[in-house]
Amino acid sequence: MSNLFWLTEAQMARLRPFFPKSHGRPRVDALRVLSGIIFINRNGLRWCDAPREYGPAKTLYNRWKRWSDNGVFARIMVGLAAESTDPKTIMIPLSLSAAQSTAGQWTRLI
Repeated sequence: MSNLFWLTEAQMARLRPFFPKSHGRPRVDALRVLSGIIFINRNGLRWCDAPREYGPAKTLYNRWKRWSDNGVFARIMVGLAAESTDPKTIMIPLSLSAAQSTAGQWTRLI
């Protein structure tokens, strides 16, 4: 697939301060996994339909589920919105825990 979504290094630099600390094993490539999560949600795909370039669908889902349950994505959205100086880019949905509702907001904030 040539139309895959990839976060840039500049975008990743803005997101890294919000990542939880890794305990024990090194974390799987954050760029690949987060790009995959955003791609899945932006396109309304099932996890099992994730392009293989993003890695195993189970890894994408597990990271999304764990970080959603722990409020990581909500903190990212609030933090990025607080940094933004353009009021047109700040669109925080009511349910920050629902990745489907936040998918479109990611690329505008980062």
